[in-house]
Amino acid sequence: MLSRLSDCKLIDLPRIQDPRGNLTFVETERHVPFALKRVFYLYDVPGGSDRGGHALKTTHQFVIALSGSFDVILDGGRGRQRFHMNRSYYGLYIAPMVWRELENFSSGSVALVLASEVYDEADYIRSFVAYGEAVKGAA
Repeated sequence: MLSRLSDCKLIDLPRIQDPRGNLTFVETERHVPFALKRVFYLYDVPGGSDRGGHALKTTHQFVIALSGSFDVILDGGRGRQRFHMNRSYYGLYIAPMVWRELENFSSGSVALVLASEVYDEADYIRSFVAYGEAVKGAA
């Protein structure tokens, strides 16, 4: 299980601008580098609260700030990278075996997450110590 922080990146999504309102769309395996099996969203996150705090062994994710803003902090075992999410026309691709934390949610923010797999608790590493051991063992 090798961490792939270098694979994580912001991806611009198509944006069709119109005076009546803009439109952005996402096509799996075109805009996101995986087939989509699950969609979920985070909302009504109380100020000062954090979400995430885990790594996924095999699941790829793509995170979009549909409304408001928040920060995504990624850690590949050898350093951290922070992404400020505040636009609905780009998303953050998160590779498997990358630790993720979401924080600094603004009022009314909505985080949309597209995932390559259905929910499976066995895919989660919820302890940062265990994650660090897994990354070291794969090196």
